[in-house]
Amino acid sequence: MSATRPRDQSRHRPPPLPEPRGPLSAAVLALLRGSAPGSIPPAADRAPYGEDLQLALYVLYELHYEGFQGVPDGLEWDSGLLACRAAIEDRFLGALRADVPVDGTDTARQALDELQVEPVDPVGSLSHFLCDEGELGHLREYAALRSLYHLKEADPHAWVIPRLHGRAKAAMVAVEFDEFGAGRADEIHAQLYADLMADLGLETAYGHYVDTAPAEALATVNLMSLFGLHRALRGALVGHFAAVEVTSSPASRRLAEAMRRAGAGPAAVRFYTEHVEADAVHEQVVRHDVVGGLLESDPDLEADVVFGIRTTGRLEDALAARLLADWRRRDRVPPAHESSTPW
Repeated sequence: MSATRPRDQSRHRPPPLPEPRGPLSAAVLALLRGSAPGSIPPAADRAPYGEDLQLALYVLYELHYEGFQGVPDGLEWDSGLLACRAAIEDRFLGALRADVPVDGTDTARQALDELQVEPVDPVGSLSHFLCDEGELGHLREYAALRSLYHLKEADPHAWVIPRLHGRAKAAMVAVEFDEFGAGRADEIHAQLYADLMADLGLETAYGHYVDTAPAEALATVNLMSLFGLHRALRGALVGHFAAVEVTSSPASRRLAEAMRRAGAGPAAVRFYTEHVEADAVHEQVVRHDVVGGLLESDPDLEADVVFGIRTTGRLEDALAARLLADWRRRDRVPPAHESSTPW
């Protein structure tokens, strides 16, 4: 596969629509193509974390970001599509609330402290696996899947800015300013990730790898859009953001080491070394000023912040389990029987 040069890529060129994965996503894609899909299957009948529902939700959320080739921008606020999205969101959010119950005694501080405890046995950790055992093929696959978020890094979290006040708003903007390059286009983290992908020989076009991403990867991206696009879930989005920043620095250190060990180029290493330093600072700002400022002004949102932290961990753990199982199974298959991959 030939990779595009990152400085030639354009995030203003929307991706093509992906292939459907079931009746719900097929109906949504038909609507976006201007076809009559017939009846739309009830979202309540679809597996909440399954391929069909997660792809349908991802496609509907992307209308609020880059959109898709051949899909009119006006469909972003189409009432029928919004109603469809609401039903899918209810199914997804309902499953998350059932699977991640939050006790009224849980605090955001406790939930964030839990994230900083290194596991005694890191067998289920993607970053530990990649650092200790990962080969270049693993790193390329991981980078391709993560591109669904990192090529729009920080965009979903920006939805919360107009919903914050005072100290929380000022701190959130300060962190986002760094994420968006501190005024320098070449330093925007999404651009640094495109550089990483080019270094690994991957296609850098926005949304290119959606058809290869399993439901578990789509769910991690959908979660932040779910929280970001609803004012009622602003506390959960702050929790998600805090979870990302608290866990980023140590994981990025391991991923930088994995890139060096596998012989990746300097741009691939740099993306993660940048996050080791920046996110160590961001962690403190987010913990004390974004989360602390939000709960100082609106203490009733504490349970939502905890929910955002813990649902982030749950979906990340599910993605790690899926990828590690796939890699270990694939590594046991003799090369003559391996299926080709797009990495």
